[in-house]
Amino acid sequence: MVSDRRRRISLGDFRHEALSETSSTNSECLARARAGDPGNLWVTAERQTGGRGRRGRLWVSERGNLYASLLLIDPAPMERLGSLPLAVAVAVHQAIRQVLPPGAEPLEVKWPNDILIGRKKTCGILVEGEQLPDCRYALIVGIGINVSVMPDNPLYPVTCLRQHASAASPEELFAHLFAAMADVLDIWDQGRGIAEITARWRTIACGIGEKITVNLPDRSISGQFAGIDDNGLLMLDTGAGRIIPIAAGDVFFR
Repeated sequence: MVSDRRRRISLGDFRHEALSETSSTNSECLARARAGDPGNLWVTAERQTGGRGRRGRLWVSERGNLYASLLLIDPAPMERLGSLPLAVAVAVHQAIRQVLPPGAEPLEVKWPNDILIGRKKTCGILVEGEQLPDCRYALIVGIGINVSVMPDNPLYPVTCLRQHASAASPEELFAHLFAAMADVLDIWDQGRGIAEITARWRTIACGIGEKITVNLPDRSISGQFAGIDDNGLLMLDTGAGRIIPIAAGDVFFR
């Protein structure tokens, strides 16, 4: 818990710029970083003309949803950055929880950081990084949340907040996200707080103990989702006592 210590990160440490339209809030943040922005900058847009998800997939970005990216500069030593997606998922989950009514279907996180309502995807998170010429490292956290628009997705069942009786606007949801991210990044503490983050992540995780298939770039592996290790790696039990740690992949429940 953080109540008995001084906070290192607060709401006042972050700036926000709201755009009507941009190609991609992630690309906008990267451009700002290359131009020397000091970081802790949120960029939101009502619409994206070139939104993207993981592995270069198109992220449909019409008006009515929340499209937000956070630029962080040198947020942690490189060896600790692997736990950041878990922290981001915890923060996004916390924000969405604030705008869902009591009795809504379960709000969960699918490893590593897709947010599901009733096992349907309502949020995607894309974390990208680049070493800058001045030796700073820019890390961009892109977050797209289906508020009132529900694009078709051939890979996963999808939903939006409106389908779950949430009346929140993208602006209201972002206010919750702005506060939740500051809170969780303070707990994460440049990766030093990974134990607290992984503990929180496990309490909101989807499908631990279930049979899953993980699609990797070169193959698919099936087994039982045994949870995550202390660094956030997915632990896949393939049987006969063999557990495979996985750093990145697409998870499908069977």
